[in-house]
Amino acid sequence: MEAIELNQEDVLDLHPPTVDPTPLFELYRGSYGTELLTAAVAHWDLFGKLRSGPRTINDLAAELGLKPRPMSVLLTALRAMKLLRLDEQGRVQMTVLSRSHLPPGSEYDVGGYIGLSASSPGVMEMVARLRSNRPRGLDLNEDGTAFIYRAGIPSAMEQSDLARHFTLSLAGRAKNVAPALASQIDLTGAELLVDVGGGSGIYTIAILKRFPQLRAVLIDRPEVLRVADEFRKKYGVADRLELREGDMFSDLLPSGVDAILLSNILHDWDQPECQKLVSMAAEALRPDGQLLIHDVFLNDEHDGPLPIALYSAALFTLTEGRAYSAAEYRQWMTTAGLTVDDPIPRPTLIHCGVLTGYKG
Repeated sequence: MEAIELNQEDVLDLHPPTVDPTPLFELYRGSYGTELLTAAVAHWDLFGKLRSGPRTINDLAAELGLKPRPMSVLLTALRAMKLLRLDEQGRVQMTVLSRSHLPPGSEYDVGGYIGLSASSPGVMEMVARLRSNRPRGLDLNEDGTAFIYRAGIPSAMEQSDLARHFTLSLAGRAKNVAPALASQIDLTGAELLVDVGGGSGIYTIAILKRFPQLRAVLIDRPEVLRVADEFRKKYGVADRLELREGDMFSDLLPSGVDAILLSNILHDWDQPECQKLVSMAAEALRPDGQLLIHDVFLNDEHDGPLPIALYSAALFTLTEGRAYSAAEYRQWMTTAGLTVDDPIPRPTLIHCGVLTGYKG
């Protein structure tokens, strides 16, 4: 616990780091590339199935036995690796690199070498997740999902020690990113911010530090809020940051608020849940209010960037979601009646950015 507890003690104030930690996250998530490539080659013979020519995404997914979410994660990663591409008709086909080296029996086939990892624990776990379309933690005798809570599914976030462990772990990333987020938004004149699923509260605390007129309400599970309470006291904003127990899917948000923050929340959920959360947020905003979606963003074409595609695989194994594109977020906000003036997310740190929707 010592390394995790340092996230409470080693920050005197919330300032951007002098050294960008992004390369560490890319190295940490790199193993997902090995797992996805090995699964595609050794467990599904995906490139052998494309030897005869392009296949539609739905046709290929059906043959692989994959539902839309795992198929999207796998296909996005392999496209980001430059091993697959879509033709003019939107069909999946091999690239020059994969055609030269991955179909079984080709002259320079390296599939056997890649297949040496086929039975490694990481690859087997990834294959199990892709086939089941279920996050890790829901099998018999497991503690429940690590990072998400929704009524009806077991969740480690309801257990005091585990909730504290995971919340403080995520705070380590948040303290690096939060100052950049605060610098990229404009809440001048706003009075009330609602942070849905705000975890440790670090993102909202950074925003409160920048906008001294602002008050905030942070909504999360009871065990998570214990950590947020410590942080709001540590950074001297306890009088401006209200902590409220709630279920983001079933409890109504405060109405008529100036801004709502969804920071690294929507990537935990599948598309119907994302649309529901965005619509609930839009309804709670006052006219001209802002919905701030802070997250990672795939290319609109879902062909990269590779670090986000691999992070999407990590999210897939741990949650009910994946990484989404800015186009998907814009569509959800438009459907909810919001206007997106700037379609390009403003960058923060560690591959994240913020996309803002306004209530007309």
